[in-house]
Amino acid sequence: MQKCNEMAALDLTSFWENVDTKCTLCSRIPADVGSRECVLGIDEAGRGPVLGPMVYGACYCPSNLKDKLKNMGFADSKTLTEATREKHFQGINSSSYIGWIVEILSPNYISNLMLRKSKYNLNSISHDSAVGLIEKLTTNGINIVEIYVDTVGDPAKYEVLLSSKFPHMKITVSAKADSLYPIVSSASICAKVSKRTD
Repeated sequence: MQKCNEMAALDLTSFWENVDTKCTLCSRIPADVGSRECVLGIDEAGRGPVLGPMVYGACYCPSNLKDKLKNMGFADSKTLTEATREKHFQGINSSSYIGWIVEILSPNYISNLMLRKSKYNLNSISHDSAVGLIEKLTTNGINIVEIYVDTVGDPAKYEVLLSSKFPHMKITVSAKADSLYPIVSSASICAKVSKRTD
């Protein structure tokens, strides 16, 4: 399993040093998370290698604190200005109870996967990225009990896939989850901020 580059601030240097691959970046585990039961949101930014990297983002927080996110102004990242996304990301990153992880896949990496002899489409790449993020977090001791995901492809099939891999977790896959669930909105913000090219 690829190591997550834990950091206090978003630094994309490791990604841009090798644009033929992918990299995973994450926050430090927030002080208020510990072993508490957590809710997780997952979203992506940048579907399509022509437009730069594809980024899968996830945010988590203790389940009993998820309602606090409603008052933070999170929304689907596409509806926010760049300055607002950056401000929200700084708030997420400095939070004592919200953690984040992103996987950045370069256009070359995506193209190489899709050109293999065995069929591997963009939806499958996305699903595998989401599964990988969940696995990385649970391996690092995050006690995820509930997951909300903005769908890629058929939401019912995606939910069955995730439920088969994580049967002890309550999973909701929905279109427009980034507008419906603040934990997914925060993941959307992290993904979009991580997609920047500077």
